[in-house]
Amino acid sequence: MKLFKQLFIGSLAILFAINSQAQLKTPPASSFQSVKQSFALSEINLEYSRPNAKGRKVFGGLVPYGKIWRTGANNSTVITLGEDVKINGQDIKAGTYSILSIPDKDSWTVLFNTDTKLGSNVAAYDNAKEVLRLKVKPAKTTYTETFTINFSNVKPASADMDILWENTLIKLNIVADIDGKIMAKIDEEMKGAKPPYYQAASYYYDNNKDMKKALEWVSKAEEQMPNAFWVAAQKARIQLKLNDKKGAAVSAQKVIDMAKKANNNDYVVIGTDLLNQARK
Repeated sequence: MKLFKQLFIGSLAILFAINSQAQLKTPPASSFQSVKQSFALSEINLEYSRPNAKGRKVFGGLVPYGKIWRTGANNSTVITLGEDVKINGQDIKAGTYSILSIPDKDSWTVLFNTDTKLGSNVAAYDNAKEVLRLKVKPAKTTYTETFTINFSNVKPASADMDILWENTLIKLNIVADIDGKIMAKIDEEMKGAKPPYYQAASYYYDNNKDMKKALEWVSKAEEQMPNAFWVAAQKARIQLKLNDKKGAAVSAQKVIDMAKKANNNDYVVIGTDLLNQARK
C-alpha cells in the first residue's frame, strides 16, 4: 500500500512537470504577420510567416531552385482580394488564395491557388485548383534578413506587392478597374437629393477628367460649405489646372485666411503654396 502511494505521488509529480512544460511559451522561429491594405474600393488582406536567413544561403540553398515553395514558413501564405483585379496584367477574381512559388536563378513562377491549407505539404499541390500562374523576373536589392511581403507604390487603383528575402525582390503589380464603377456612381448620386459635389470634383481632379465640370461641382460644394478651407484648396488646384491663375490666387488666399482663423497651420502652408503657384 505504501509502495502504491509512492508510485501514485510520483506519477502525479511527473504529470505536473509535463503540464508545466506544456505551459511554457517561447517566440516562434518564424513570426506571423497580417497585413491589411486598403485598395481601390475594398482592401487586400495578407497572412504569412516570416523566416530569417540566419546566415544561411537562401535561394539555391535553404529554398532550392526549381521546386515549389510555400512562399514563407509554417502555414500557407494567404491573400484575400476584395475585388476583381489584374496581377501583372492577368485577371484574377475577388477571393482568397494561397501564394506559392517556384524560385529559380533568373526567373520565378508565382502561383495563386484556391487551396489555402497546403502549408509545407507542397507535394499535394493540385494544379486543378490553380487560378493564376505568373512568370516574374527577380531583381537584386539590398539585403533583407527576414522574409517580407509588403505593398508599395499604393495608388487609388494600383499597387505593387513586393516579396523580399536575402538580395532578391519579386514585384507583382496589382490593378483594379474601378473607374467605370465610380463614374456610374457619380452619375447616379448627382441625381439624388444631396449630390456629393466635393467628392465628385476631387475624383475628376485626381483622374484628369473634365476640369470645367470639376470646377462647377467644387464651386457648388463651396456654396454649401463656405468656411471649409479644404474645399477652397481643391478649388484652387482645379483652377490651376484650368490655367485660371487669377481665380486660383483668390481661392488660395481664402484658404490662408480661413485656415488661420481655424488655427490650422497645415492648410496655411497648403494655401501659401497654392498662392505661390498662382503668382508664377
